[in-house]
Amino acid sequence: MEPVIRKIVHIDMDAFYASVEQRDQPELKGKPVVVAWRGQRSVVCAASYEARRYGIRSAMPALRAEKMCPDAIFLPPDFTRYRAVSNQIREIFVSHTDLVEPLSLDEAYLDVTTNKTGLASATEVAETIRTQIHERTALTASAGVAPNKFLAKIASDWRKPNGIFVVRPHQIEAFLKDLPVKKLPGVGKATQSTLSGMGVAAVSDLLQFDIRELEAQFGRFGTRLYNLARGIDNNEVRPDRPRKSISSEQTFETDLSLSELTVPTQSAAERTWIHATKSDRIGRTVVLKLKTSDFQNITRSHTPTVHPSSLEDLSTLALQLLERIDLPATTRYRLVGVGLSNFVDADEGSIQPELFDDL
Repeated sequence: MEPVIRKIVHIDMDAFYASVEQRDQPELKGKPVVVAWRGQRSVVCAASYEARRYGIRSAMPALRAEKMCPDAIFLPPDFTRYRAVSNQIREIFVSHTDLVEPLSLDEAYLDVTTNKTGLASATEVAETIRTQIHERTALTASAGVAPNKFLAKIASDWRKPNGIFVVRPHQIEAFLKDLPVKKLPGVGKATQSTLSGMGVAAVSDLLQFDIRELEAQFGRFGTRLYNLARGIDNNEVRPDRPRKSISSEQTFETDLSLSELTVPTQSAAERTWIHATKSDRIGRTVVLKLKTSDFQNITRSHTPTVHPSSLEDLSTLALQLLERIDLPATTRYRLVGVGLSNFVDADEGSIQPELFDDL
């Protein structure tokens, strides 16, 4: 019996937060809009396509964005409004399939192997959804259509903004051949650097390595790389999967002492906060992760009585956890990560005082 070929759609709203602001304030249309809090520690939550022409991107320090485009219009984020629009969009998704896996307020996977509306193809479903989103919200969305999740997500970025790209089963090999390896999920700067040292720049370069060689170099992730290079991804779309954690990690080129980890910890907190603001749930527990030069993993966590409600809160708590590391002063660290876990719905954000530290 042949395996069923899935039909996966990845929908990604175009510059979502900034587009909502431009929609609701017509005088902002065509202008560089940056959604960000003001302040020394602020980072960009979203940038309109007009602002992106100046090189402004999400997670960038707001002060840097302001220098890149002094005429940019900075607006504080309004997540209540963004969530309301996101809910409208999700209503459209579930009218086509019950297999919807939201990734954030502005993107989701849909399994439309079978669909509720009787449309003939996944491409037609994706086009219909994009049309309905525009009709209902006056916003645009981009879509990727493919036999699995990772290909659909890459494809949705192919013709942004307001585009669709389809990868059919017989096109997978050609689609992946010249794709930069950094586009593969899970390939960060450290992995990309290692791959570069192995002579791997494009996905096709990975094909010269067998699975044992990749496992020897990358452990379990080597198996994942082997499969991704061949267009294999068996992960199913999991509807209503509650988010358990959000985190960001950085592996250093050279090992650092504890006293040198302040700035990297703050940077990790910034990246985590950007991702957290796109969720419709709230993380109550702050987690610090360190990896020593001899690959020992260390974690510290703290659950305050009131959840972190700003980047400043998250950074402060992460640095407090850093102060609790009591290893010898000679210890060197190769990785730092900051995460949020213990997620709850927005109306459950406050907790009882007895739920405090988890060390």
